[in-house]
Amino acid sequence: MHISYKIKTTFTLLLTIVSFTGYSQSNIFKVTLDAGHGAHDFGAVYNGHVEKNIALAVVLKVGRILEAMPKMDVIYTRKTDVFIDLVERANIANRADANIFVSIHCNANRNTAADGTETYVMGMTKVASNLEAAKKENSVITLEKDYKQKYEGFDPNSPETMIGMTLMQEEYLDNSISLASKVEDAFEGLGKKIRGGGVKQAPYMVLHKAYMPRILIEMGFISNFTEGNLLDSEVGQNDIARAIADAIVSYRRDYYGNGETEMIDVRPSQKIIEKPIRDTSSPSKTKINFNSSELKKPTKSNDSSATLFKVQLSASVRKVELAPKNFKGLKNISVDYDNRVYKYMYGETSDYDEAKKQLQEAKEKGYDSAFLIAFKNGEKISIQEALK
Repeated sequence: MHISYKIKTTFTLLLTIVSFTGYSQSNIFKVTLDAGHGAHDFGAVYNGHVEKNIALAVVLKVGRILEAMPKMDVIYTRKTDVFIDLVERANIANRADANIFVSIHCNANRNTAADGTETYVMGMTKVASNLEAAKKENSVITLEKDYKQKYEGFDPNSPETMIGMTLMQEEYLDNSISLASKVEDAFEGLGKKIRGGGVKQAPYMVLHKAYMPRILIEMGFISNFTEGNLLDSEVGQNDIARAIADAIVSYRRDYYGNGETEMIDVRPSQKIIEKPIRDTSSPSKTKINFNSSELKKPTKSNDSSATLFKVQLSASVRKVELAPKNFKGLKNISVDYDNRVYKYMYGETSDYDEAKKQLQEAKEKGYDSAFLIAFKNGEKISIQEALK
C-alpha cells in the first residue's frame, strides 16, 4: 500500500513536471536572425565598409538585446564569418520552428547620394528596382556548390523565374507586412529615411524557403559616405539593433501577448507542402465565438464574374469589436477568421478605382501597411486576377 502510494505520487509529480515544461516551451518566442553574406561572400564593399561584417555585428547586437528578455529564444544562421547557402539559412529557421525570420543586410548603389532604409517581404513584384535588389542578393547562390542542381529552374539573374516555382508566401504575407511595418516605424523613429514610402515586396530566395513570417532589412547604403560611416560605427549599429529588437518585441506583443501568458501560435499547425493545394474541407471548430452579425465574409454573388475589393487593415490573434472607435473612425469594418488569425477589412466595392480611394483613406487614418485584397464569388483571389 505504501509502495503503491509512492509510485502514484511520483507519477503525479512527473505529470506535473511534463505539463509545466510543455507550457513553458509553448510560451517561448523563437526568432531566427540571419546576417547576410559571409566568408568569401563579402556583399557590398565601399570606402572600406564591408557588408558581411556590418550585418553580422548588428545581428549579434540584436540577438544580445533579445536574449536578455524572458521567454525569447534567438537562433542565428551564423555567428561568425562563415558562408551559409541561402536555402540552408531558411532551413535553419525551419528546423528551429521559429516564429519569425529576419534577414539583415546593407544596401549599395553606384549613385553614392542614395540613402535610406528598405524592408522587404516575399512577393512577386514587377517593380524594376525591387527586382534589381532581389537579383543582387540572389546572385549569391552562384557561389554555392552545385547551385544549378540545387536551385533547378531558377535563374538568379532573372528573379521572375521564381514565378514558375511553388510560392507559399501568401500564407504569411499579412504577418510579414506587419513585422516589416514595425521595423520601418522604428527606423523612422531614429530619423531614418524610408525609401519608397513603405514595405516592399521582392522575390528573395532566402525568404522563399522560410516557412514563417519573414522579412529582409536593408539597413542603409554603405556606398553613401555619411550613412556608410554611421552603419560601420558602434553608435549607429547600437541604434539600429535597438530599433530592430523593439520592432520584434512589439510584433510579439501584438500577436502573442506580453510573454507572461500562453501564446497562441498564428502559424499554420502543419508544415506547408510545396505544391498548390486548395483546401476544400470544412473549417475546424474553434472555441472563439463571433456573433454572426460581426463575422462578415464576402457575400457570394449569383454572378460568377462578380469581383469585390476590400482594404485589409491588419491581422491579429486578438478579437476586436467591429466599432469605428477601434479602427481610427473607419466604418464598414468586416472580419475574416482564418487559420486562427482575425483579418480586419475596411470597405467593400466592385469598383477598383473606388477601392484605391478607400485604401488611400485607410492610409491617411494611419494604417500605413494596409493593402487591397480581392474576392470573386466569395473566394479570395489575387489583385492581378481580379483586374483581368
